[in-house]
Amino acid sequence: MGRRDLPSLADAVDAADVILHLAPETNGEVAYRAFKAEEAKVGLPLADLAERTRGTRYTYSDLLQQPRRLLTSPCWSGIVNDGRAYAAYCLNTERLVPWRTLTGRQHFYLDHEGYIAFGEHLPTFKPKPDPYAIGEFVKSRADGDSIMLNYLTPHGKWNIHSTYYDNHRMLTLSRGLHPLWMNDADAEQIGVKDNDWVEVYNDHGVVVTRANVSARVPRGIGILYHATERTISVPRSPLRGNRRAGGHNSVTRTRLKPVLMVGGYGQFTYAFNYWGPTGVNRDTYVLVRRLDKPDW
Repeated sequence: MGRRDLPSLADAVDAADVILHLAPETNGEVAYRAFKAEEAKVGLPLADLAERTRGTRYTYSDLLQQPRRLLTSPCWSGIVNDGRAYAAYCLNTERLVPWRTLTGRQHFYLDHEGYIAFGEHLPTFKPKPDPYAIGEFVKSRADGDSIMLNYLTPHGKWNIHSTYYDNHRMLTLSRGLHPLWMNDADAEQIGVKDNDWVEVYNDHGVVVTRANVSARVPRGIGILYHATERTISVPRSPLRGNRRAGGHNSVTRTRLKPVLMVGGYGQFTYAFNYWGPTGVNRDTYVLVRRLDKPDW
């Protein structure tokens, strides 16, 4: 048994409440203290941003009842007071908080030897990689029934990651699943009409979903909004021995860009989900073909 003067982590709900209690985004007093610490660091008045919400506390039970707006926090650079939508760098531009860089200012030149070695010490254009050169299609080959697309996975269109995705309203907005958005001329080339089922595949994996055909999508591009779960509307894939198809990441690979592993230098300090290798979905190519009938 744990000590009575310490929070319990025995239950998942208890653990969630501990996180919510310690986070400045969900505990107004923690946000206020965090801004006071930031004031001492940067020499600017900032705690007023959290003054009016010092008494705000969110619990897991609160979030079950309805979504709640996060509080303004020095951990992020936006200001969301009074219903304001989040926008990055408001603290820097409006409250003059220095940027988290070596100079405290925005700068383009990166004098790190790793960036210089890779030719990325200044903003640099890099063309799309050749899909055959990077081994995307060693076994999977295009034919007359398929088309190759550059595969993008933007942030969820009707949800935040997997949160709030599987309720009736969200599923209605997204056709009951996350469809593959593709250009109308590309779709016509392989006989795909809007809402047809398609297989999206390469050597790495396969996704089975519906096609959302739209002239707004550039030719040669396929878009599948990210963070889908394999719990709703995932048929089997004929191309993979009639096994259950995967989600949006089933066709992506982990390719690490060396300069994004630089650390211990100015703003290059590794922190999970903040600084480190990013997703490389824009280096991914897929083949798309029409599927006559899904097999559940």
